[in-house]
Amino acid sequence: MDSSLLSGWLPWTLRILALAALGAAVIRVSPFWVRRRLPWAAAGALVVTGLTAVLVVLFGDVQDGLPVGLWFWMFCALLALGSLAFGLQGARWWNMTAVPIAAALSVLCGANSLNAATGYYPSVDIALSDLAGAPVPQQMSLGQALGTVGKATEGRVVAVDIPAEPSGFQHRQELVYLPPAWFKSKNRPQLPVVEMIGGQYMSPSNWVRVGDAVKTADAYAAAHDGYAPVLVFVDATGGFNADTECVNGPAGKAQDHLVKDIPPFIVKTFGTAFGPRSWAAAGWSMGGTCALDLGVVHPEVFGHFVDMAGDLGPTTGNKQQTIEKLYGGDAEAWAANDPLTVLRGRHGDYSSSSGLFMVGDTEAGHIANAKELDRAANAAGLKTRVEVHPGKHDWQFGAFAFKESLPWLAKELGLPGAGG
Repeated sequence: MDSSLLSGWLPWTLRILALAALGAAVIRVSPFWVRRRLPWAAAGALVVTGLTAVLVVLFGDVQDGLPVGLWFWMFCALLALGSLAFGLQGARWWNMTAVPIAAALSVLCGANSLNAATGYYPSVDIALSDLAGAPVPQQMSLGQALGTVGKATEGRVVAVDIPAEPSGFQHRQELVYLPPAWFKSKNRPQLPVVEMIGGQYMSPSNWVRVGDAVKTADAYAAAHDGYAPVLVFVDATGGFNADTECVNGPAGKAQDHLVKDIPPFIVKTFGTAFGPRSWAAAGWSMGGTCALDLGVVHPEVFGHFVDMAGDLGPTTGNKQQTIEKLYGGDAEAWAANDPLTVLRGRHGDYSSSSGLFMVGDTEAGHIANAKELDRAANAAGLKTRVEVHPGKHDWQFGAFAFKESLPWLAKELGLPGAGG
């Protein structure tokens, strides 16, 4: 169950079986089939695949490029099905039997090509647990957490239903990581807080299951007498395929949820520290853009941010497309949430703010974005820096970037034992 879906024997076994089944589906003894019908089946599969790719690019609202493997396996699935449409007459029983097997395995391989490109499900057990909606590791109820006092060797994760007040934002259940130090006594320590935001196609559990945030925080706590920040795994979109970019707009008041709903609830429920010096936002991909935007637009709430491979600002295409889709045509709302516009207009007090940009060395565009934002931030008095590390635009880089940035983040937040 812990077999990797990103590399190793399992993905290669699925690919070999898919190609073998495809061969059994399309190979016929008849020369007429080979010379006349098979080319038509292949051409039809190629045309449908190509048209689908064009439509996805033009109308699919996909910000990042899709892997070539996705289209190859789509072609294979269509070719298998086309072998029936173009050559049912004369097909043997093994040809008929192999068609659904080849199509199903090709679809599975295509889906895993997309998964491997994003690093969304590293292993079988993580995929099954997430798809089944199972509790995340180290999860306990809120009542259990509030009633637990004593020495702890690891932190715990609590599922919380945060009221959407005053935002009204329709969101899913969110998660809170409490480090071992929080459980030491009934007088809970006022720990700093980090709101953790995932990518566009996200759920609050992504940072736990895929981003290894709890493992990273526990490892940090083990080296610092049980102390680590409280991590809030937020729902910034309201649905898996929604794209709010963490702003207020037609998709709901996502930003108000992050800024106005969550902080008061966390402070009241868990007795955490409050104020911008003790609060930060961190995120990967879309979440990195969100973390940057929260730190720039709302320095009175978030004094620190970690932007991992984010964009220049909230975007769903070009400027006009972004204004129309994200802000319902309100250009002033766009300007109020565009980081470069806000920074260059000196619209905030950043004297106590800080930020960190983490980018993979294969992402030339994101590196350029980070450097431009870094220059604008420092010119506005917001202390930031850029770090480029080996990696690409996937969840594995997000997990690495959070691990690398946590010591800096803990220090900026004033966590006990983190240094001055």
